[in-house]
Amino acid sequence: MGIDRSLHKSGIYLSDLDTAIKHTVGIEKLKESRILITGATGTIGSFVTDMLLRNNQKNDANIRIFAAGRDTDRLRRIFENFGGVTALPYELEEKIKFDVPIDYIIHCAGNAHPAAFNSDPVGTIIGNVNGTYHLLDYGRTHGAARLLYVSSGEVYGQGDLQLEEFEETYAGYLNTQSPRFCYPSSKRTAENLCASYSMQYGLETVVVRPCHTYGPWMTSSDNRASVQFMNNVLRGEDIIMKSAGDQMRSYNYIADCASALLTVLINGNSGEAYNLANPECRVTIARFARIVASAAGREVIFKVPDRMDIANRTPIARQVLSTGKIEALGWKGAFSLEKGIRHTIDILWGK
Repeated sequence: MGIDRSLHKSGIYLSDLDTAIKHTVGIEKLKESRILITGATGTIGSFVTDMLLRNNQKNDANIRIFAAGRDTDRLRRIFENFGGVTALPYELEEKIKFDVPIDYIIHCAGNAHPAAFNSDPVGTIIGNVNGTYHLLDYGRTHGAARLLYVSSGEVYGQGDLQLEEFEETYAGYLNTQSPRFCYPSSKRTAENLCASYSMQYGLETVVVRPCHTYGPWMTSSDNRASVQFMNNVLRGEDIIMKSAGDQMRSYNYIADCASALLTVLINGNSGEAYNLANPECRVTIARFARIVASAAGREVIFKVPDRMDIANRTPIARQVLSTGKIEALGWKGAFSLEKGIRHTIDILWGK
């Protein structure tokens, strides 16, 4: 599943973009705006970028999109089918080198899967904190009205198993002496940095906490369980489970995640955080695997884990996110778990 593969010939993908646009509350308010997106080739950032480009194409929104990343040629190539983006050179841990006025910043960049942050916990922390600080400073000095920070449902850590769901005010528990928690710990710090920057300097900020998000822009280097399940069936393989998979999760198809994210950018209260999840998509990891396997005509097989499997295994037993706050903005999901998984597989099969 390489990110250079064009998805824009898929009728299902284009239809999902259109559905996401329709489910974004107040998207017309972004007309004529300038939006900077970091992490525009990631699972979330790529779909959001395509959504905005598609909105320009369908609704004459004239949104100017600045996609920031390491490989500007690659960025231009990926998004050229919808009219293209202005590609800007960007390194997460370095000071910003470009100089363009913008109205909104959507910060999606950062290590987001266990193999990445387990191999480089220090870089994960520095990237999340310093990268966010540099963008906040850039927004304040370049005319931005608002910055949206893409955090993670992992900020709730090893939560109370007696709770049915985690609300945005819930603090959870993180073991700060475990390098595995470099990711949620630095996400928490970056969230607080956004709120503190808003209070001290006046730049509006909003935070979103996506649950486990999947979709056609997932990459083969991503070793999250949901991605590996998709990789297995796309290669014509059965899914190999190295645990019982009884951890409970909130899942979200990327089209729902993206429409919720833009809804918060437009309508969310500054200085606050919002969970991004679909209340209809709460299942165990094993159940998710079975749905993926069924959609592709494969099976789920359980095997004994090796040392690396155990090292990459999440210690978080339950991560179910409350959706009342995002729904209060008028947002509602459009994709069931079965539909989202089916669409992901069909799109990547070229349908």
